Amino acid sequence: MILNQYCKCQLGATAIEYVLIASGIALAIVAAIFAFGGDLSTLFGGLESATSGP
Repeated sequence: MILNQYCKCQLGATAIEYVLIASGIALAIVAAIFAFGGDLSTLFGGLESATSGP
């Protein structure tokens, strides 16, 4: 009887789904940083020089 209740429990499956979604988002962020990292460095360098005083 206890084994039957354990198999019907869905709480662990929901937690695993949330972990998979969060890891997918994290992977997308890391991929974007690697893809556009050089461009972002150039952008922030330009902003720094534009906002610095004379």
